[in-house]
Amino acid sequence: MPHPFAVCVPAMPLTTKEFRQLALALPEAAESAHMGHPDFRVHGKIFATLNYPEKGWGMVKLSPEQQDMFMREYPAAFSPSAGAWGRRGATSVRLKAVAKSAARKALAAAWRNTAPKQLVQQFDKQFDKQ
Repeated sequence: MPHPFAVCVPAMPLTTKEFRQLALALPEAAESAHMGHPDFRVHGKIFATLNYPEKGWGMVKLSPEQQDMFMREYPAAFSPSAGAWGRRGATSVRLKAVAKSAARKALAAAWRNTAPKQLVQQFDKQFDKQ
């Protein structure tokens, strides 16, 4: 039987470099900056940030339902961002507590929530062919 915290604490913490690579691997994702920290955009719209609210953290723009699912599945890694943004789904990611696979899923969900529907459909078609 696995240790009860095995799902919560990854063997290797995610680095800022890996978070960046995962975000930029998504179709048409680009890095920019906003309020003094890096952000990741698709078609000019932010889907994730890095080093917010401080170093060692990221943020992904999820729906409230997605946020709830990630917080239940990975409680040590995901929490609502502060204030109204957090209530609307903005989700903080604690990099030293998140597994790469969970970060990849959260970033993909945030990208899907933000990307134009036609781009998401193209991505889905390409993914289905693989």
